[in-house]
Amino acid sequence: MVSVEQALREILSCVEVLEPERKPILDSLGQVLAEDVHSTIDIPPADNSAMDGYAVRAEDTHGASESAPRILSVTGEVAAGSISREEVKRGTAIRIMTGAPLPDGADAVVPFEDTDEVARKSSHGDLSQIGILCEAKEGMNVRGKGEDIAQGSLVLKKGTVLRPPEIGVLASLGHPAALVIRRPVVSVLATGDELADIDQPLPRGKIYNSNTYTIAAEVIRYGGIARILGIGRDSIQSLEGKIEEGLDSDMLITSGGVSKGDYDVVKDVLVKCGEINLWTVCMKPGKPSAFGVITKGGKRVPLLGLPGNPVSSMVTFEQFARPAILKMLGKSNFAKPSIPAVIEDDITNTDGRRIFARVVVAKRNGKYYARLTGRQGSGILTSMARANGLAVIPEDTREVRKGDVVQVQMLDWGEEVY
Repeated sequence: MVSVEQALREILSCVEVLEPERKPILDSLGQVLAEDVHSTIDIPPADNSAMDGYAVRAEDTHGASESAPRILSVTGEVAAGSISREEVKRGTAIRIMTGAPLPDGADAVVPFEDTDEVARKSSHGDLSQIGILCEAKEGMNVRGKGEDIAQGSLVLKKGTVLRPPEIGVLASLGHPAALVIRRPVVSVLATGDELADIDQPLPRGKIYNSNTYTIAAEVIRYGGIARILGIGRDSIQSLEGKIEEGLDSDMLITSGGVSKGDYDVVKDVLVKCGEINLWTVCMKPGKPSAFGVITKGGKRVPLLGLPGNPVSSMVTFEQFARPAILKMLGKSNFAKPSIPAVIEDDITNTDGRRIFARVVVAKRNGKYYARLTGRQGSGILTSMARANGLAVIPEDTREVRKGDVVQVQMLDWGEEVY
């Protein structure tokens, strides 16, 4: 048997970062920048107000208080998006809105609540003047030119993953599109005569094809584009035809047909079509797997053959296919978050493989606790549906007892974890 680490190294060695493409910024969410982004402008482009209030000269407010306000003449008003033609001179103020450029002569902004504006309005007082009720310091409530981004600066580095904040930064720079590593197209093929399409009545002796949809959903979740090939039947002709359909994609993932069963012809077809290694991986679930490369017209397409049992298929996807997709996307961190958690069930390791036990993790009194999701058979897909993590039991650990601390590979960070 090969170790999980050996299998992953082999797979990643056959996968390359894909080429870049230029896309609208919203369509680039989650993708990786393929170039450095420098700014051609200052943000903000000018000193501006951080508050609704009055633009003043700080020295004109010295000694101001609620009991001894400094009275200034109001010479104008400036809204966001406008520029004041008036200058703040000694003894004057200009009413200003948040985001509006600071008028010439002003060096501070006093918020409305630190003036007597409300009192003047309620008493129908003189609004050509304003009482300042606090001392202002130079720069108070002023956002300086280039405070966020300076013209010519490196704003986003090549290799940055575009999250909503980075999308916003690109928009603030006036970039409608970004050069990003393109998403891999991953063809998904389920195999087996026992499978039925989910939109058809279920014949006796058959099961619905769930693997296609769990695997395709995983591909989409981790940034790929899923291309569903349907079901390959247990015949050389059917499987060769389906595999041929998937060779114009960036990766081909099959499920089923890689174990030692008499009817598992997938392994025979894979060996015939390309350079394929058949593995037994030291993990549970997910022992039988296949990986290799199929070459067509000079193009090398990596192929990953997952086990047919639905839990085995999902767990092996997480360990092997997910990192491969992330590498093709140009990402460098392939590890799932891992946390120590107190296990709330006994787990026995009977055959010296690395166990990935489906668990629910919750945080109580500052500690993480993990409990099994129920029966752990590789055909019990609901054990994955209930799980937010995989408790990892090492190969050389024969048993963990309730109360022991184990490492948990987190699948999700739901509210119940916090």
